Amino acid sequence: MLGVGNILLADEGAGVHAMRYLKDHYDLPDTTYLDAGTLSFTLAADIAAADKLIVFDAAQIDAEPGTVRVFQDTEVGDFLKSGRCSVHEVGFADLMDIARLEGNLPERYALIGIQPEQLGWGDSPSETVRRAMPKAAANAAALVHKWRRPIPGKVVNQ
Repeated sequence: MLGVGNILLADEGAGVHAMRYLKDHYDLPDTTYLDAGTLSFTLAADIAAADKLIVFDAAQIDAEPGTVRVFQDTEVGDFLKSGRCSVHEVGFADLMDIARLEGNLPERYALIGIQPEQLGWGDSPSETVRRAMPKAAANAAALVHKWRRPIPGKVVNQ
């Protein structure tokens, strides 16, 4: 799990806050949580090492503030190519491009975007975005459980 955002800029920190909410409210063994802050190229190694990756971020999804939208696998790439999503110097799109070029994309990946309301100074998200945290976390937990289920017909060695 990557939580992206600057927690000193109100809703810009939504990704970090959503990841922390997930960690505090769900028991997901064997899950790594990483506060990615405002991203940097050093995260390319973390993305390359991940089999499955869920990223939380404040995202311009052209929706009402607090709306949560889940993009999975190829949908992530389509959304990132739209150019509407990142307010960070190094964007998630850049990091995914590095992983793709190096042949290190995770097997499954998702972006859980939360439409911000306020992007000014503030050490906590707006009430609207704060109310979106349970939905964002529930979506992530559902993906984790879905991705961990064995595929019917496949042999699972224990």
